[in-house]
Amino acid sequence: MSFFKKLKEKITKQTEAVTEKFKDGLSKTRNNFSGKVNDLVARYRKVDEDFFEELEEILIQADVGFDTVMKLIEELKMEVKRRNIQDPGEVQSVISEKLVDIYNSGEEQSSTLNIQENGLTVILFVGVNGVGKTTTIGKIAHKFKSEGKSVLLAAGDTFRAGAIEQLEVWGERAGVDVIKQAEGSDPAAVMYDAIKAAKSRNVDMLICDTAGRLQNKVNLMKELEKVKRVIEREVPGAPHEVLLVLDATTGQNALIQAKTFKEVTNVSGIVLSKLDGTAKGGIVLAIRNELKIPVKYVGLGEKMDDLQEFNAEQYVYGLFADQVDNAVN
Repeated sequence: MSFFKKLKEKITKQTEAVTEKFKDGLSKTRNNFSGKVNDLVARYRKVDEDFFEELEEILIQADVGFDTVMKLIEELKMEVKRRNIQDPGEVQSVISEKLVDIYNSGEEQSSTLNIQENGLTVILFVGVNGVGKTTTIGKIAHKFKSEGKSVLLAAGDTFRAGAIEQLEVWGERAGVDVIKQAEGSDPAAVMYDAIKAAKSRNVDMLICDTAGRLQNKVNLMKELEKVKRVIEREVPGAPHEVLLVLDATTGQNALIQAKTFKEVTNVSGIVLSKLDGTAKGGIVLAIRNELKIPVKYVGLGEKMDDLQEFNAEQYVYGLFADQVDNAVN
């Protein structure tokens, strides 16, 4: 059985709505990436060194990342040799298989959120301004609320003009309250108030926004450390997640941001926003392979429910949907 058929079987066990979101959300990357791979396959009669060189270039253009591409090409060559594959058309299935393998071979870190079943779960969101952090917080608040959880937001970005108001707008949309202070206040004081409110209201989820002034790394580090100290003191074991929001449309620049934030705080997961807006969705693999941090959520559109839990099989299906569907039919 080809990997495409196995992949289709695996994803059909999940909801059709999720599969459609990944398929639609990754259409720009698929049209770009799969289109070039199809063209490559059509031009070659056999799988040789030139074929792999061109494939390497296609993967780098899709922002898969140089180190990840080298690893993938090496594994593909070994697999093609092992299976004695001569027909370039057969390589597409092997590529998709290896992409899933590469993603899942990362360090054993769960792509699911560390949610406390009995008690308060505190999630800290970090990321530079403009990556869609506030939007992501609003969407994740909506998700938890629709699952029956009680949610509270903390407006910890007290420096960016309009950040508090923006969070309040999303709070209204999601139907959750926002704990805030005046613009320019101490973010740690906002967190303290938010935790007190969350405890007194017996809330399930406290989602905290933070400032994203990466240009002053020392100040940002001090601020995040202070915020985390307050959270840890008030809720032992918290924050339960530190989620870094990255804008998929910025490609390799997102990787640089991730490396910097990894230096200043203990990032437990990535939320990749605007994945539907880029033709270079390979950045998911670069992040996972080079940073060893799991991608926990991806933004696949503008709607409230377009923030989806990341799933490696759904992602690869989104990249190869046409070939997978053709292989099954």
